[in-house]
Amino acid sequence: MTLPDPGRVLGLIPAKGGSVRVARKNLRPLGGKPLLQWAIDAALDAKCLDRLIVSTEDEQAADVARAGGAEVPFMRPDHLARDPYGVVDVCLHALDTLEAAGDTFEHLVILLPTSPFRRAHHIVEALGRYRTLGAKFLMSVTRLDSSLLSAQILRGDFMEPLHPEWLGRLGARTRKEDLPLLAKANGAVTIVNVARFRAERSYYVYPLASYPMPWLAGFDVDTEEDLMYAEFLLGTGRVPVAAA
Repeated sequence: MTLPDPGRVLGLIPAKGGSVRVARKNLRPLGGKPLLQWAIDAALDAKCLDRLIVSTEDEQAADVARAGGAEVPFMRPDHLARDPYGVVDVCLHALDTLEAAGDTFEHLVILLPTSPFRRAHHIVEALGRYRTLGAKFLMSVTRLDSSLLSAQILRGDFMEPLHPEWLGRLGARTRKEDLPLLAKANGAVTIVNVARFRAERSYYVYPLASYPMPWLAGFDVDTEEDLMYAEFLLGTGRVPVAAA
């Protein structure tokens, strides 16, 4: 049996000021509070992080984070908010900056602000699974329908199969238990071992542990339509407003 790793855990919320598809996305209101605040509330309520910081280059995002209960111990360089830099670069910068100030961590929990329906218990459960499995890398995932095995790649006016080995094998005679289980990372919770993360400079490192989440919990806001739908879902009462 794998023993839990007692190392210190840093919670990090990357929150750049700009966005390609949704202007100022991380600060856009949902249910009366910014998307960034939803992530902060869930992280604070989880009570399993030794420290919670927000990494941003944007002063307004920093103000929202501090008012909401997270730390903003530094402002990151502007270039980390632009392509080709991504979340990995932001996290490595944060770890290096904190270490230079004398604070080190063995594990890193990355929480994207674009997953507003992730709750505290999802963070707790994901961290527990990561430790129990003795994993070095874990991502929360949403299950996908097996019909995606018949997906096609469009190349101009024509198409070709993404998985040609499954062509003609998804009919009524195929037993569900014979199909592979499909999932996609949803960005709600990513956990990495800091030493391995620094060495690999990626969080898509295998073996990669999974933490399955219901579709609603893993809902990702990527477009204006997603934000509108998230507001609709809140209005239906299917999603609790509290982050716990």
